[in-house]
Amino acid sequence: MAGFFSKQRIIARSGYSRWLAPPAALSVHLCIGQAYAFSVFNDPLTRVIGIGASAPDDWKLTELGWIFSLAIVFLGLSAAFGGKWLEKVGPRLTMFVAACCFGGGFFIAALGVKLHEIGLLYLGYGVIGGIGLGLGYVSPVSTLIKWFPDRRGMATGMAIMGFGGGAMIGAPLSVWLMDQFKSATSVGVSEAFLVMGAVYFCSMLIGALAIRIPPADWLPEGWTPPVVANKMITDKHVHIDQALKTPQFYLLWLVLCLNVSAGIGVLGQASVMIQEMFKGSVTPAAAAGFVGLLSLFNMGGRFFWSSASDYLGRKHTYMIFFAVGAVLYATIPTMGMAGNMAMFVLLYALIMSMYGGGFSTIPAYLADIFGTRFVGGIHGRLLTAWSTAGVLGPVLVNYLREYQIGQGVAKAEAYNMTMYIMAGLLLVGFAANLAIRPVHEKHHMKHDDFDELDGIYPAGETDH
Repeated sequence: MAGFFSKQRIIARSGYSRWLAPPAALSVHLCIGQAYAFSVFNDPLTRVIGIGASAPDDWKLTELGWIFSLAIVFLGLSAAFGGKWLEKVGPRLTMFVAACCFGGGFFIAALGVKLHEIGLLYLGYGVIGGIGLGLGYVSPVSTLIKWFPDRRGMATGMAIMGFGGGAMIGAPLSVWLMDQFKSATSVGVSEAFLVMGAVYFCSMLIGALAIRIPPADWLPEGWTPPVVANKMITDKHVHIDQALKTPQFYLLWLVLCLNVSAGIGVLGQASVMIQEMFKGSVTPAAAAGFVGLLSLFNMGGRFFWSSASDYLGRKHTYMIFFAVGAVLYATIPTMGMAGNMAMFVLLYALIMSMYGGGFSTIPAYLADIFGTRFVGGIHGRLLTAWSTAGVLGPVLVNYLREYQIGQGVAKAEAYNMTMYIMAGLLLVGFAANLAIRPVHEKHHMKHDDFDELDGIYPAGETDH
């Protein structure tokens, strides 16, 4: 069995089309992207006992918010530790383990709903499912960067856009399944979890079986690596561990953390938020549609902005994210108070496109700064910024909302302060991105370093 999952076994043969790799990546990312649709479960989960309305012993939104946060925390932690393992064992085994964890996490969470034990939801969807998220997220990224050295931004966009689009499938699927299974004694969440766990496991398994990596020193036919003219793009390589000794890693960590914090908290509560801000005008089904629309722009932005960064440059692209995003966040409270739902939705759609673009552009940014040799592992460690943001963003949204409601602020206005704080975070991110410079040559690997490491990281991914 180990041989079947070995890295050497999945080196592509002559004549293999590199365009077969993106569908394998999408079959995984479209599944794990369901995490962005988890908010559609929040309201039903507050009625597991009361069914029609929340009972005194039912879970509160503040308790449920930690499920999503835990999933993002363990996404970052598993990516940080699993990224280096991925470079050693290859994407097939990593994607298979991700399928087992993500699918299995749904089954454990289903049991937690049935027994009304929130600890099992934290363990299943949050911890084990989060590990599946992290391993599944990083698995295809370095592989596609190696298949598309001529278009790094586009490659990472293809790898990651499925994660943003997962909610576009997951939100309506979740609502439909709950409607099919709900009864006088059940809100339908437990049964929906069981079905989704099985479906997602099978889809991710297909991706694991289909993925291939390029042979050593492979280049696209007819393409010659250009002479590097942009100082922000290196043709050298920095080892995973050495990257942690550079200021560029921590500036990029801050860039990702702040960009994600500004969007993830709102995205995690998108369904509840729009219903409260436009009370009586938005049904649960329409709110699920709003989540799906945000997912569509999240997905499209991942491909559009990362592809555009091939021409704009990664640093300039992030400047757009932070400057324009801050203005949009600061404008949202005005649209909400004016009851302008159309502009409210449009502003959030634009924000989500840049939020998604930040995720898909960061691996190419890392490849530019640190080289391609260990970009998968470095990307995995940088995703601890996502873990931090996964707690910071939802805590800001959920607890500031609870505090303001407790102070007598109307629910429709309870998110305003949060929006202004998010705008401020983006301005700090702008400053961090502005400070990024090329890595000093003392951190670059030498050819002797590559020869020493080839026994640890097999030649299937050697590009020196």
